[in-house]
Amino acid sequence: MYSYDTLSEAVNDLKKRGFGLDFNLEENCLVCHPHTLDIKDFEIVEVHRFEGNTDPADEAVVYAIESVNGLKGILVNGYGISAQAMGSDMAMKLQINRS
Repeated sequence: MYSYDTLSEAVNDLKKRGFGLDFNLEENCLVCHPHTLDIKDFEIVEVHRFEGNTDPADEAVVYAIESVNGLKGILVNGYGISAQAMGSDMAMKLQINRS
């Protein structure tokens, strides 16, 4: 189990460990052009949550993601008031994998 003190430390180490793609969140899929992953096409293999010391806008979560066809990357998303809008299916998948 990996543990990180900062968001940048987590991102840098995950990239060194092969999670090289930077995914963006869309309603019910992840995108890293030219790749689009539907909810059924990927699994979250690690989750790292970071809380800002004084500013709630600094809260973020980093997901290490692996697709069914072997693509590996990360998704960085805010949570709380800074979370990106997403569809209910994606919200459920990300919530389940936060524990």
